[in-house]
Amino acid sequence: MDHTRSFCIIAHIDHGKSTLADRLIQHCGAVEDREFRDQILDSMDLERERGITIKSNTISLEYTARNGETYNLNLIDTPGHVDFSHEVRRSLMSCEGALLLVDASQGVEAQTMANMYLALEHDLEMVPVINKIDLESADIERVKEEIEEDLGLDSDDAVLCSAKTGEGVEDVLEAIVNHLPAPEGDPDGPLQVLIFDAQYDPYRGAVLLVRVMNGTMTKGQQVLFMHTRAEHTIEELGLLKLKREAAESLSAGDVGYVIAGIKSVSDINIGDTITDLAAPADEPVPGYRESKPVVFSSVYPMATDEYGELTKALEKLKLNDAALIYEKDSSQALGFGYRCGFLGLLHLEIVQQRLEREYDLSLLLSAPSVRYRITLNNGEQFWIDNPALYPDPTTIDTVEEPFIKAAIMMPDRYIGSVMELCRDRRGEETTFNYLSAGRVELTSEMPLAEVLFDFYDKLKSTTQGYGSFDYEMLDYRITDVVKVEILVNTEPVDPLSQLVHREKARARALHYCDRLKDTIPKQQFKIAIQGAIGGTIIARSTINAFRKDVTAKCYGGDISRKRKLLEKQKKGKKRMKMVGNVEIPQKAFVAVLKTNNE
Repeated sequence: MDHTRSFCIIAHIDHGKSTLADRLIQHCGAVEDREFRDQILDSMDLERERGITIKSNTISLEYTARNGETYNLNLIDTPGHVDFSHEVRRSLMSCEGALLLVDASQGVEAQTMANMYLALEHDLEMVPVINKIDLESADIERVKEEIEEDLGLDSDDAVLCSAKTGEGVEDVLEAIVNHLPAPEGDPDGPLQVLIFDAQYDPYRGAVLLVRVMNGTMTKGQQVLFMHTRAEHTIEELGLLKLKREAAESLSAGDVGYVIAGIKSVSDINIGDTITDLAAPADEPVPGYRESKPVVFSSVYPMATDEYGELTKALEKLKLNDAALIYEKDSSQALGFGYRCGFLGLLHLEIVQQRLEREYDLSLLLSAPSVRYRITLNNGEQFWIDNPALYPDPTTIDTVEEPFIKAAIMMPDRYIGSVMELCRDRRGEETTFNYLSAGRVELTSEMPLAEVLFDFYDKLKSTTQGYGSFDYEMLDYRITDVVKVEILVNTEPVDPLSQLVHREKARARALHYCDRLKDTIPKQQFKIAIQGAIGGTIIARSTINAFRKDVTAKCYGGDISRKRKLLEKQKKGKKRMKMVGNVEIPQKAFVAVLKTNNE
């Protein structure tokens, strides 16, 4: 155990975690040059295309240090985006140390600080690493100052490297060996194994990624899952190299994989503790917290006969993504589907794309919403995240919505425009903290619903890409929320109704009406598209009817002949409007929901 180190790489998004992981793997000789590819740990096509890490990935490396000793390094590469902080939290539970990566040109950013506080929560030893020192814009002295001032870490311990060129990678490995602690635990003690992740294998079922905290686990052993109380037999276990390498046993301090014939997704709780069935441990590994979804949206298959396939796809995806939650839902317009909970908008987008690509489904998503707490006049309280379940406004006493504390880090020249953006999104109690010369941290309390749509994009464009954003949930506060319904030809369309703050209701309703006007095909009669709060119409667009020139056959003669024909046409259109049904095409729903501009 003295020669084992378990560590993860944490940083703000796009600071070079995956590239550094690539260099460490190459330096330790875990992959041959002909098999190497960039972002080697990122297995999904989506991760490669976007250049981001979505799933944390694990690999065991062997490194011979300068002192001649050989060490076993368990590396976990984590995501950087705020939506996937749940992945980071789980990874930290299985480590003793962390490399805190800072970009030499960008410096300390919001997610850098958030991840550092997560690591401190788990009492991890941290080594600051300054990456991208080969860039012309690198300012190492300024970044060292920020590491001292903002993070409170000793900048003399900071290791300089360039993951792109490979410069300084040996120093990073030496820092891991010399500064990060060896795992603690008793190989002969009662068995405690933490499940920190899982993968789905179509042939073997669930493959659990585990960290052995105490005891020794062997092939063929009978084990108990402490949260679900399920009993299983270990079929295979081993270490995670680039491919799975089977072993006879895993003992305290090891990070590896376990296959136990688990076929059903519901049998697993990520964060569960495995113990020996014959001699169980007294308590599970502490510190696990379930993820709490903050964004909700309904997912429907485009073709109703694909509902069964969507069910199977969500079950399999749930195993790979412990933060996804879902329950059955139905809509008059779109049929059967699922109401899903996500950690943020990027998480929602990634889940949608994975379902479409990996399971070949065509999907439709309803407008994202947050969860509101409603108190009725009789004192009864309940939660809703679906506008269809919103009660009669006359029975409601108060509605409360979730607030977040947003931390925005940026150069000080953008203060004015970012303050304006926060004020526009109903931000309260905005404060500043000057971190170092020219850099400022702005904190503001604002409703989560206001951040959902295009806040991150607007922030990036306002600060020319220099602003970084992180948030944490605060509490629920009383708000003035109304249910905006969209009526097409006086008929309400369920999937398009939404809960909005009263101030923003008209702008949102106008946006929806204009989008539908552009995508619903013309009929033989006029179609009114309206946004309404209760019985009050607050926005309207009209799709004009097809016009047949009924007066074309009249040439010359009295005007009354033309009037008579036009009057006849008008009556026919009126009659048609009363009995006519407007079919809303799927592309109309997609057009409304895909555009986040208000």
